[in-house]
Amino acid sequence: MPIYEYQCDACKHRCEALRKISDAPLTKCPECGEDALSKLMSASGFRLKGDGWYETDFKSGKKKNLAEGSSKKSSETK
Repeated sequence: MPIYEYQCDACKHRCEALRKISDAPLTKCPECGEDALSKLMSASGFRLKGDGWYETDFKSGKKKNLAEGSSKKSSETK
């Protein structure tokens, strides 16, 4: 479930709410009680995993920050 950020237009109070995507947006401010909450646009955080990203394709040597994976195991079993 995503975390949404809201700001009250009346008192400028900011809050966060863990809500389902299908839930209706909050409207009542928990601080002043007015029906003046607006949903804010905020940056989301995500992590790129797997092959095909900068970390695996363009970094070399000790600069790579990869998890121990099957690639090392396959070279050891030869």
